[in-house]
Amino acid sequence: MKKILKVGLIASAAAMLLASPLSAKKIRWKLAETWPSTLTPLASPPAEVARLVKEMSDGQFIIKVEGKEKHKAPLGILDMVKGGQYQMGHSGSYYWKGKDINTVWFTTVPFGMTPSEQYAWFYYGNGKKYMKEVYDKFGVYSYPGGNTGNQMGGWFRKEIKSVDDLKGLKMRIPGLAGEVMAKLGVNVVNIPAGELYTSLDRGTIDALEWVGPGMDIKMGFHKVAKYYYTGWHEPASEMQFLVNKKAFDKLPKKYQVMLETAMKAASMDMYIENFAESVDAWAKMKKDYPDIQVKTFPKPVMLALKKAADEVYAGYSAKNPKFKEIYQDYTAYMKKARAWSMMMQYNYLKLSKELGITK
Repeated sequence: MKKILKVGLIASAAAMLLASPLSAKKIRWKLAETWPSTLTPLASPPAEVARLVKEMSDGQFIIKVEGKEKHKAPLGILDMVKGGQYQMGHSGSYYWKGKDINTVWFTTVPFGMTPSEQYAWFYYGNGKKYMKEVYDKFGVYSYPGGNTGNQMGGWFRKEIKSVDDLKGLKMRIPGLAGEVMAKLGVNVVNIPAGELYTSLDRGTIDALEWVGPGMDIKMGFHKVAKYYYTGWHEPASEMQFLVNKKAFDKLPKKYQVMLETAMKAASMDMYIENFAESVDAWAKMKKDYPDIQVKTFPKPVMLALKKAADEVYAGYSAKNPKFKEIYQDYTAYMKKARAWSMMMQYNYLKLSKELGITK
């Protein structure tokens, strides 16, 4: 009887151990990001996803994050995730416009939506559907990866007083905005983050746009270019998580839910982090760096940029049916959402200025 009881206890203990998450085989993934691993807040979402997934899975789902200093291919993230070298990636969707122009819609576009409008379109409009359609052919899933909000228009070594001042200018500016600038005579280049300061300092480029004061001051651009322009080209720049479809589909359902939940939480946290950093940097910039001259492009320049942007949209719409479809859906949603944005935000901000609450 004792022997039977002993055997029964051993069997029960073994069954409990097998059922325990501690006995399960650990899942180990790798994530490659476009950015150096220290370049926060852009590098914050991958690290936060790895932390959240590890905690939620009791250490059974481990994601190792590798910055560009490790894999040496900052603009090769899509190919590496598609090919399976990495199960995940973190980058910007518009970097893949050479593979499919429709990827630009899931970062931001010139004269497009604000972050609130874009998130509403993505989650409660057709944005999510279109993102899946575009990325299915690459064998990856794509998810929002953190928004920088409306980006500044860039750092210039000389003041831009007219459209003629743009002609022949060498500038780092990605996405459709680069094509818009090119229409006005700008020589557009795309340079990885780690090379931007050196390129501007040595005169390899005359101007660049990056993000906003929170990130720009840390990069030191104000030391070599004093003209800082307000934005028009990236009003809601969304980063991107890429996930290899085969790897994701093999995950147990609970881990899929953990991962998607972690990505959404980390994305929103980056938006808040970047906003907070820019609040502090803006105040510091005006106090500590009085030589920086904040400018807005003259109206004739803005009108030329808008005209060039319309031509770019029309050109792609004429030759790419999917681009036209998304463009029409995007602009229709923006018009509907903008009416509420103006009522909810603009009127209040205007009122606060009139009442002396803000300057």
